[in-house]
Amino acid sequence: MNNIDENVVAGFGKEWNRFDQSNLSQNELKKIFDSWFSIFPWGDISGAAVGFDLGCGSGRWANFVAPTVGLLHCIDPSAEALAVARRTLKRHSNCRFHLAAVENIPLPDESADFGYSLGVLHHVPNPRAGLKSCTSKLKPGAPFLVYLYYAFDNRSRWYRAIWRLSDILRKSISRMPDPLRYSISQTIAFLIYLPLARFALFFEKLGFNVDILPLSYYRQRSYYVMRNDALDRFGTRLEHRFTRVQIQDMAEDAGLERIVFREEFPYWCALGYKKCAERRDSD
Repeated sequence: MNNIDENVVAGFGKEWNRFDQSNLSQNELKKIFDSWFSIFPWGDISGAAVGFDLGCGSGRWANFVAPTVGLLHCIDPSAEALAVARRTLKRHSNCRFHLAAVENIPLPDESADFGYSLGVLHHVPNPRAGLKSCTSKLKPGAPFLVYLYYAFDNRSRWYRAIWRLSDILRKSISRMPDPLRYSISQTIAFLIYLPLARFALFFEKLGFNVDILPLSYYRQRSYYVMRNDALDRFGTRLEHRFTRVQIQDMAEDAGLERIVFREEFPYWCALGYKKCAERRDSD
């Protein structure tokens, strides 16, 4: 099966060229990285470990992972994105770069000590098959970290209604020519993301809990991150969203066990371990 959308791949190639993270402070990038990897079992990963970053994009996460492991395979279906990743990771001699889609991960089965795929599999036609492809490359007992867009299953009805309205916009904007798609996304970042984020920050400083407010996550984020994420959100044609229960089911179906979820934003970030052969046989 060809589990790839060429329009999505082309769009992300352009996105990472525009937002290669070089204008983002390392301090802010590290804070974002720490939130993604807060449930990752660093204590179980040796300095000689071999792992993979599926959908490495600009290489922004690999830049923090590479110094801690023996070898990191950076995999992306976009040649444009991979060129950005090579620049980002040029000081890391233990990174290997692969131009490949999720169904063609160029690693032997059961060869990796760990893997991760953040914000990627919800943009492929068949996320379930994509997750299975990833876990097939893990050694038994190896951890895998994944982030998939949540279906607002932990949010109120009015919050979900706002998202449905925004999704109508996304479906229209994402099909526009690239220059127009980019311009509109940046306008949204300026007129919607920035005011709502700063509104949330103001009320947080007054002592209010602002987690229920739309875009409150960005209250501690730079305008650069907002611009990047607005393009990501409104410029991408294909996206799937999943409830926590659905992700649990997909992860188990892909051969993962001991699955845990991050209980804070970003939702849903999940970690599981590849089942050992004897347990798979007994299931």
